[in-house]
Amino acid sequence: MKARTSFLVAAALCCVAAWAADTTSLNVKTGEWESTITVQTAGQLPIPQEALDKMTPQQRAKIDAAIKAQGGQPRTTVSKSCVRKEDLDKPFSNIAQRESCKSTVLTSTATRQELRMECEMDGGKLSGTLKLEAVDSGDVKGTMQMVASNGGRTINVNTNFAAKWLGPRCTESDNK
Repeated sequence: MKARTSFLVAAALCCVAAWAADTTSLNVKTGEWESTITVQTAGQLPIPQEALDKMTPQQRAKIDAAIKAQGGQPRTTVSKSCVRKEDLDKPFSNIAQRESCKSTVLTSTATRQELRMECEMDGGKLSGTLKLEAVDSGDVKGTMQMVASNGGRTINVNTNFAAKWLGPRCTESDNK
């Protein structure tokens, strides 16, 4: 899926709360980037108990089977995105800001950014750390570790990614 979001947002994947206004922009080039993201999960989907109670035994078994079928194996995706100056100036600004989330900037320099977040939503909890490193102006790497729990079910999500600059012009599909 090609989207207008930057590789920084793609790395976050979801659930990242507001990034503080006083962050330092990463020193990277604008234009088209290619991201390789590898996600590995372990555990059970943190589905609220009310939702589980409404499912048939077959529906619940199907969800559990889908998680087990992955067997904790990593999934890798490669995508292209367009990074604009405003993406760098206000990273994560287009992620829904939730009152139930608290984020803390641990590091913010031209080459490293680290964010710790904690959220409470729908009776569950989500916490984790996102780390970004601009290896140089055309290469970024990072990690994200998240733990989500609800209704006695917990899932751990570990993400590694690398992004490389392809050029100053974005393809048409990246401009959406």
